Amino acid sequence: MRLLSLFVVLISVISCTPKEKGISTIIPQVQELVYGTSYFNLNNFTLYADENAWTVAELLSLELNKLNYASDSILPFDDPIKANSINLTIDTGLNVNPAYYELTINTAFVFIKAAGREGLLHGLYSLVQLLPRSSGINDVKLACLKIKDYPKFKWRGLLLDCSRHFMEVDFVKRYIDLLAYHKLNVLHWHLTEDQGWRIEIKNYPKLTEVGAWRTQKDGSRYGGFYTQNQIKEVVAYASQRGVRVVPEIELPGHSLAALAAYPAYSCTGGPFEVTNDWGVFKDIYCAGNDSTFAFIENILDEVLELFPSEYLHIGGDESPKFRWENCPKCKKRMADEGLQDSEELQSYFIKRIENYLNSKGRKLIGWDEILDGGLAQNATVQSWRGFEGAAQAAKTGHDAIVSPTSHAYFDYGLEAIDLEKVYQFDPIPEGLNDEEAKHIIGGECAMWSERAPQHTVDSKVFPRILAMAEVLWTYPETRDYTAFYQNVQSHYQRLDQLEVHYGLETIPVHFNSTYTKGAFRVELKPGASDLKLHYTIDAAAPLAYDTCLTLKGTKHLKAWASKDSEMYGAPIALDLYQHKGLEARISGLNEYDASYAAKGDRTVLDGLRGSTNFRDGHWQGYSAIDFTATLSFDTVQKIDTVISSYFQYNLSWIFMPTKIRVYTSTDGLNYYNRAELNPNISAKKSGEFFETFILSFPEVEAKYIKIKAENYGICPPWHPAAGSPAWLFVDEIQVY
Repeated sequence: MRLLSLFVVLISVISCTPKEKGISTIIPQVQELVYGTSYFNLNNFTLYADENAWTVAELLSLELNKLNYASDSILPFDDPIKANSINLTIDTGLNVNPAYYELTINTAFVFIKAAGREGLLHGLYSLVQLLPRSSGINDVKLACLKIKDYPKFKWRGLLLDCSRHFMEVDFVKRYIDLLAYHKLNVLHWHLTEDQGWRIEIKNYPKLTEVGAWRTQKDGSRYGGFYTQNQIKEVVAYASQRGVRVVPEIELPGHSLAALAAYPAYSCTGGPFEVTNDWGVFKDIYCAGNDSTFAFIENILDEVLELFPSEYLHIGGDESPKFRWENCPKCKKRMADEGLQDSEELQSYFIKRIENYLNSKGRKLIGWDEILDGGLAQNATVQSWRGFEGAAQAAKTGHDAIVSPTSHAYFDYGLEAIDLEKVYQFDPIPEGLNDEEAKHIIGGECAMWSERAPQHTVDSKVFPRILAMAEVLWTYPETRDYTAFYQNVQSHYQRLDQLEVHYGLETIPVHFNSTYTKGAFRVELKPGASDLKLHYTIDAAAPLAYDTCLTLKGTKHLKAWASKDSEMYGAPIALDLYQHKGLEARISGLNEYDASYAAKGDRTVLDGLRGSTNFRDGHWQGYSAIDFTATLSFDTVQKIDTVISSYFQYNLSWIFMPTKIRVYTSTDGLNYYNRAELNPNISAKKSGEFFETFILSFPEVEAKYIKIKAENYGICPPWHPAAGSPAWLFVDEIQVY
C-alpha cells in the first residue's frame, strides 16, 4: 500500500503536462519518453533514498558533486515526497526486468524508481546525462519529463585488451565510468597474451616476473601487471557502478608469455621469449600433458577468487595445430581419446577446462573457434569471424555474444568501420526463429591494442562506442541515425567534460572513381552532411568541391573536409594511373575473399593503387589460392609492359607471390608466355610493405592478356602460424 500511495502522490504532484513524445539527449536513446512543459530548479535540493538504494544514492551524490551541484547529505526516503528533492527507491514489484527504471522530473522533485539496483543505476546515469553542463549559474533548470526505460540485450560490453599494451589501473577504472555512463554493463578484460601476462598468480610468480615483460625492438623493456589487490579494487569499483568484469585467460593459444615463464607446459619445452611482434604463434599449451591442465586449473583457481562473475572467458581462438600435429604426447592423447584430428583435440581441451569451471559453479565463454571439433556442453560462444558462429550456437541451444569484425572491432580504422556502420549493427543473425534469437544475449565492441597504446584508445573507441551503446540498448525499429548523429554532436560537450579525447565519426572524404571514355570521373562525398569538401589537383591552388571531376591522364588528387570552418581529420591523397588495361574487361578470376575486394572484380583494374593498409579497399585478397585474371580488349593492342603490385606482412600470413607470369593472345585460344618473374623477397622479411613488379617484353600485339601470380601456399615451418593457409594480396594491374 505504501508504494501505491507514493504513486498516487507522484501523479498528483506532477505539474508538467505531457505535451509530446520526444527524443532525449541521452545516449543510448531511451525506450519511452514524454516531455513536460516546465522545469525543476537545481539550485536547492535534498537527496533522499530508501535503504536498498542507499549505495546508489552515494554514487549519485558523487556524480552531482563532480558537476558542482551541491549534495552534501542523503536522507532516508519518506512518504509523501518532499518538495525540492531528488529521490531514489527500489520497487521489486515494478517490473520483471531488473534493468528497468522510471525517471520522473517535475517542478517539485526528481524521482527515480527501479525494479532493482541495476535499473536504479541506469536511471542515475540518465539523470546525470540530463544535468545542465553549466552548473553554478542562478536558476539552473532541469526539463520536466517522464522516462520508462530498459535494455533490449542483457550483455552490453567492451573488450579492453591490456595485454598487447598495458593500461594503468586508473585508466581501466575511468573506462568503467564511461561504460556505466552509457549503460554498457560488461568490461571484458583481456589479461593474457603472447605479448604479456598481466595478472598476478601467487602460485606461479614467474608469470609476472617473466611473462609480464618484453624486450622491444629498440632494446627497451616494456610491460606491467595488475596485483591481486589492484584487481580486487577494479572489480569492486565496477560492481558499484553496475559493470561486470569478465576476465579472459587465453588458452590453448596466445600463450607465449606464459610459456616463456613456464616452458614445460609447451609441446617442445622451449625456450621461449615474450614476443614483441603481433600475430599468431605456433607454440601453444601442450594438450597431451596432464601437468598442463593442472597448471591451468591452479591458475584458474586464483582467477576465480578475484572475479565473482559467473563467466570466465578462455579465448580458444587462433590456435595453430602445427605443434600438436608433431607432438608425440598430443598424438597419444588423440589416440587414447579416439579423436579424429587436431580440431577434435582442441574441442577436448576446451571441454576439459569447461568441466573444471562448471565444477566451480562458473560458465565458460570462448571465441567462435570453440565450435570447431564440437562445442562444449554449457559454453557460451562469442562470435567474431562474422555472425555464423553465433547463429550456429543459438540453433543448438547455446547462448552467444556477437562481436563481428565487420561492425565491432574498434582497432580497425574508420575506412572499415565508422560511426554509421556501427549503428547499422544488429546482433541477431539472419535466419533465427524467435526461440533461437533468445540465445543471443548481446554484443561487444572490441578494443584490441596491437597498435593502440593507452593514449590512443579514446580516439578509437569514441565516438563509435556511442553507436554500440544505442544498438545494444534499443530496438532496431526505433533507431534513427539522423537523430542519433545530431545527438552525438551535442554529446561532445559531455565527453569534453569527461576529458575524453574522442576521434572522428567517419572518413572525412569518400570518393568513387570510374574510368570511361578515356577519362577518370571522380566523385567526392563528405563523410557527414555537415562537412564541406576541398581539393587540389597536382598541387595546384585549392578549390571548393561542388561537382564530379573529370580527369585525363595520370593525376595526383588531394582532398580534405572542413567542419565549422576548421579542417576535419587529415587530407587524403589519391593517385590515379591511366593505362591501357582500364579499357579492358576482366574475367577468369580465382575466388577472392569478399572482405578484400571493395569494387569486386575491378578492384585490380580501376586505376587506383593500394597503401600499406591492406584493408583500404584497394587490395584483393586470396587465401591459399593463386591470383589469376584475363584481360580482354575490343581491339588488338600493342603492349610491352605489365605491372602488378603485391603486399607482404608475414605476421598476418600475407606473403609475396612465388612466381608471376604474363601471357598474351590475339584470338583467346593460343596464349604465349611473354614474361615471368620470381620475386626475390624473403618470406621472412618483417614489416608491412608492398612491392611493384614490372614485367617487360618486346612489343607484341595482343587482344587478351593472362596474368598469374602464385600463392605462397601455407605458412612454412619457421612461421608462427606454421601450416596455416597463406594470403596473397594484389592491387592494380597496369598495362602499357
